[in-house]
Amino acid sequence: MKKKFKIAPGEAAGIVAAQSIGEPGTQMTMRTFHYAGVAEHVPTGLPRLIEIVDVRKEPKKPTITIRLKKKFAKSKKIAEKVAYQIESVAVEDVAKVVENIEKGEIMIKFNETAGEQLKITFEMVVEAIKKRKSVNRKEKKILIRLSSQEKEEKKKKSKSKSKATRTARKLRKLYEKIKKTLVKGVEGITKAVVIEEDGEYIIRAKGSNIAGVIKNEYVDPTRIYTNNIVEIYRIYGIEAARNALVKEIKDVLDMQGLTVDIRHIMLLADAMCASGRVVNVGRHGLAGNKKSVLARAAFEETISHLSNAPVKGEVDPLIGTTENIITGKTVPIGTGRVLLIYKAKEAKKAAKKVNEKGKK
Repeated sequence: MKKKFKIAPGEAAGIVAAQSIGEPGTQMTMRTFHYAGVAEHVPTGLPRLIEIVDVRKEPKKPTITIRLKKKFAKSKKIAEKVAYQIESVAVEDVAKVVENIEKGEIMIKFNETAGEQLKITFEMVVEAIKKRKSVNRKEKKILIRLSSQEKEEKKKKSKSKSKATRTARKLRKLYEKIKKTLVKGVEGITKAVVIEEDGEYIIRAKGSNIAGVIKNEYVDPTRIYTNNIVEIYRIYGIEAARNALVKEIKDVLDMQGLTVDIRHIMLLADAMCASGRVVNVGRHGLAGNKKSVLARAAFEETISHLSNAPVKGEVDPLIGTTENIITGKTVPIGTGRVLLIYKAKEAKKAAKKVNEKGKK
């Protein structure tokens, strides 16, 4: 029974894995489904598979699953408390921010309805603006003006066009900063919802910020997960990223009802993580780093690879599959791995012995 799980010597494991993932990958639908618990569409199917193998710095729709420490996991109240604590709310979510370039001021009008829904008070907004980095005293007021020097210049009407432009730019920068100022929560985490799964309460949210979330005293740092593979690699290391790649690719294929042997997916993940960092499969990653010039040229940018190779004095060892097919050589897989030498005299002697044994 164990032999069924072994690979025969000379098997083209890489080619088989590529075909096994690539062929069903072409039959994926472009539809998207609701991610359980989050009222946002999460890319699935081919768009998500491309996103994974390209190792995008951030997924189109990042999500995070937060589990609490075992002693708090069964408490819905604590889970809801954590969800409230980590869900980020910016000034623009609870207030209308308006800039007036002529007067050189920014007006912030608090929205009481939005504040009540998000459990944010006017005082919290004021405090958040006061705590913002690089805030001068004038900016700490709800009516935020530029420096008194600029106001005096405006009254005298002696301000040049260049100074007026600089003032407008400063105002616009300040306006953008104030809108994005965090009133509460973890930056990048929005729409956190509590759901029950396997007898415990977990939190699913839009966005990802592992470093910010694990600072919460109730969160279990060993059981947190995000679909952002680059962030997993940055926080937990290459082995965690490799496991995340396997899980994400398998989830995409399973959701589409496609059955692919887990070993093919593991081989792809291993190849992407073999260098100690997560590398994409494109021309700037696995395909572009092949030792064979012909193999690189067969993938993309054919002319540049073939013209750069002689300049650099590159030699193609012809040890891979692609380059041997191009040059018409025996491909070093399967029986092509074995080199047989035919010796006529010895072969005749062996044949004669076999015939004599047969007659007897």
